[in-house]
Amino acid sequence: MQGQPNPVARLFWTAVIGGPFALWYGPPALAATGFALLCVWLRHLGRPRRFRARVRRIARAHGETLALRRRQESFRDAYGNWIEDGWLRERDYFLDRTVLPQIGPRDADLFATERDRMLAIVEAEAASVDLPEEEDAPADGLDYERYCAERLARAGWRAHRTPASGDQGADIVADRDGRRLVVQCKRLTKPVGNAAVQEAAAAQRYWAGDRAAVVSNAGFTPAARRLAAATGVLLLHHDGLDALDLAQV
Repeated sequence: MQGQPNPVARLFWTAVIGGPFALWYGPPALAATGFALLCVWLRHLGRPRRFRARVRRIARAHGETLALRRRQESFRDAYGNWIEDGWLRERDYFLDRTVLPQIGPRDADLFATERDRMLAIVEAEAASVDLPEEEDAPADGLDYERYCAERLARAGWRAHRTPASGDQGADIVADRDGRRLVVQCKRLTKPVGNAAVQEAAAAQRYWAGDRAAVVSNAGFTPAARRLAAATGVLLLHHDGLDALDLAQV
């Protein structure tokens, strides 16, 4: 792979350059050449460790988001099984779309060989973040809407809930800095499907919003994510409302 360090080539050229000096100046130059060869080899052996440390720094910078996504994309199904399929996909997505572009071609060879350890690093960083207890969010749908509106209000939004009938898919309409956010709230025990995304997109047009969002305690299905990417609908966990800024999304 272009740009990949070649330890054999480095050892070879170190020996080629140092060899004549060793022959000319004797044992001191020979020892210096041997030391240089050792440094080249030890640096090569330390590449995976340095690579993992770099991945850890990148993951730590996104630790809170990863923790939210870990919570959001994991749930217990009707049979009592703990389902993490969405979170496992999210880890791969983070590596491919966030970590890899920052790694660059020089260490791209390690991206494949170190992938399992990279996934473990992402898991550990996500698990290390202390999130508010999930029980803080009300279980009742209407109370959950009220809860989300209050969090938006604390973040500086003028948020009001829409009437129970005729809302056209919007539960909350919030305004801040001249921009309007239209929100649909889903308090569920399983991932939210693409019907909610469709409704939020329609509600954005009806309420003349700048952006629409579906807010949920649960995760989102792959179909919902694809549709959200195509329509520009934000998919959020309620913990993400505190720092939501439409100018940055």
